[in-house]
Amino acid sequence: MNENWIAPSILSANFAKLGEEVDNVLKAGADIVH
Repeated sequence: MNENWIAPSILSANFAKLGEEVDNVLKAGADIVH
């Protein structure tokens, strides 16, 4: 069983819109955000 996760970093986010940015990547299919 192959367990690869998509885990984008918040360092690439727009910090003025952090909540919206996290919601967007999770809706796009990210497994977690780090």
